[in-house]
Amino acid sequence: MTFKPDVLTESPLPDLTYRGKVRDTHDAGSDTLLMVSTDRISAYDVVIPTPIPGKGAVLNQLSLFWFDKTKHICRNHLINSAIEDLTLPETVRKRGMYVKKAERVDVECVARGYITGSAMAEYESTGMVAGETIPPGMVEADAFPTPIFTPATKAEEGHDENISISQMANLVGSDLTEKLKNLTLELYSFAHSYALTKGIIIADTKLEFGFIDGQLALIDEILTPDSSRFWDATKYQPGKSQANFDKQFVRNWLTDQDWDREPPAPPLPEEIVSKTSMRYEEAFSKLTGTSLK
Repeated sequence: MTFKPDVLTESPLPDLTYRGKVRDTHDAGSDTLLMVSTDRISAYDVVIPTPIPGKGAVLNQLSLFWFDKTKHICRNHLINSAIEDLTLPETVRKRGMYVKKAERVDVECVARGYITGSAMAEYESTGMVAGETIPPGMVEADAFPTPIFTPATKAEEGHDENISISQMANLVGSDLTEKLKNLTLELYSFAHSYALTKGIIIADTKLEFGFIDGQLALIDEILTPDSSRFWDATKYQPGKSQANFDKQFVRNWLTDQDWDREPPAPPLPEEIVSKTSMRYEEAFSKLTGTSLK
């Protein structure tokens, strides 16, 4: 996977050890990593050539908020925010966190409370989602009777692939699959209930886990507009696309383009960039009750 350098996360940072679609990870020594959320945005597992100003700060600071708010449910890899580290450039301090190194579980854990996206497409085709039979008659954005767990393979390059729970068990074992399923659904239910009090429906979310000192822990990001669908609860109406505070605005624009969802992606127009940036910051302020640092 090759990206253009992100000028905001270059030297004097520690050595870059991994560049993901959205985050750059630097070796900070002593089993510690500096994880920096960039302004890159991806859709359909492809990095878009146009950055979204302020997006990295939203992702980083919202993850910090949720890591603290959910630590009673599951430990996480956070050591501390980089905001007070005056040895780093100011832009990186706003977008960085120090975390513990973890042995990643190579499965994405997805909780879905509502049917939309790839789940809707699979349901319309087969009547199932992630290998599980779903009640008939559901329409776009309907709530499931209870939230469901739909794992996916995590691709280093190319597209992630939805898998069944039994396929996940074959990959990582039945016991770990059950633990991750329960943790994912508990975290989702807690966050969903909280977000509703702030006027946001978390339709679904993607979590990643790893082992730190032999114990399961949340890693990467948590409950951001990149990893979740945030809908406007005041405008929620099943049967149609929902008003949102996430990157669905970018997905919708890309869907209207003559693009096969393979690299390279088309650049985003200024209007889409501006509106997406505003949506991300609005999600942050609604959920946290604060402004970005």
